[in-house]
Amino acid sequence: MIRSGAYDCTLPHTPHPVCKRVSTLSREREIGLVRATIPYAREQPLRSWWHLISTTAILATLLGAAASPLAWWARLAAALLAGLLVTRLFVIYHDFQHKAILRGSRLARGYMWLFGLLSLNPVSAWNRSHEYHHKHTAQLKGASHGSFPVLTTTSYAAATWRQRLTYSIQRHPLTLLAGYATVFLFSMCLLPLITSPRRHYDCAAAVLVHGGLIALLAVFSPMAMLFAVILPMAIAAALGAYLFYVQHNFPEVDLRERSEWDYVFAALHSSSYLDIGPMMHWLTGNIGYHHVHHLNARIPFYRLPEAMRHMKALQAPARSTLEIAEIYRCLRLKLWCPVRQCMVRARG
Repeated sequence: MIRSGAYDCTLPHTPHPVCKRVSTLSREREIGLVRATIPYAREQPLRSWWHLISTTAILATLLGAAASPLAWWARLAAALLAGLLVTRLFVIYHDFQHKAILRGSRLARGYMWLFGLLSLNPVSAWNRSHEYHHKHTAQLKGASHGSFPVLTTTSYAAATWRQRLTYSIQRHPLTLLAGYATVFLFSMCLLPLITSPRRHYDCAAAVLVHGGLIALLAVFSPMAMLFAVILPMAIAAALGAYLFYVQHNFPEVDLRERSEWDYVFAALHSSSYLDIGPMMHWLTGNIGYHHVHHLNARIPFYRLPEAMRHMKALQAPARSTLEIAEIYRCLRLKLWCPVRQCMVRARG
């Protein structure tokens, strides 16, 4: 057990005396496991179109209700549900960018490009950061790009107060809650635009299109702006930010140095399964089957449960939920302790 004023290498309420999950797969078995997922990576185009069209239709209906002159409570209910549908549509967008669905469709490409602008997820910034995330997730050096940063207890103890402050802000629950502004507007649009404007011209388009829509509604229908844009986006962004956080920041997560890193091990032991029930799985596009997704990102979201159900090696992942106590437990994890080989709390 190690303690200091800067960190705490203990995990209260964690039932595992040893946090590190040891891989027992040989290299041959790892290759075989990836190959075994290939049948599930075969898209069913009609099914893909059905999910895209039906989700869009339901979302459009909800946004229309939120923008209409109904009672405030009805508009609020529509806005809340619309936020969940935006999350589902984002996962469909995410799958398209992975080339898991609707490959080669110009119509789908145009639709997704427009959705990326309206949802502050422009294609260039999303693809660049998310592809890096898949290639480096669970690496102690390199995992922070396209994901939430992770410092070791040693690095945190040696960091300046400014570095600690920046790190704390990046991982703070309020940063996730305000994901509309922090994660999507700033990190996905403004930051790439500032650092590389020529490469990320669509980030400027996203800010202009999204901002223009809000400005237009603010002039002609402020309540429609609130209920049909601001609230749904804020809900979707906060939920999306937390889903992305919890799927790689949970008590049993195992992180590795780059020299020890392995793609299959990272998928199985550094990506969680979110146990949230059929309705929430539908609303979140099955992104909770995250360990399956990281093993093979070409598996369409609607086939992830099928792959887990039929492949024994995928049926014992680290699990999390959206229960308040579990969310609190995951949000307390701040640093990687190289002694205990697990995530721990930070102090100071």
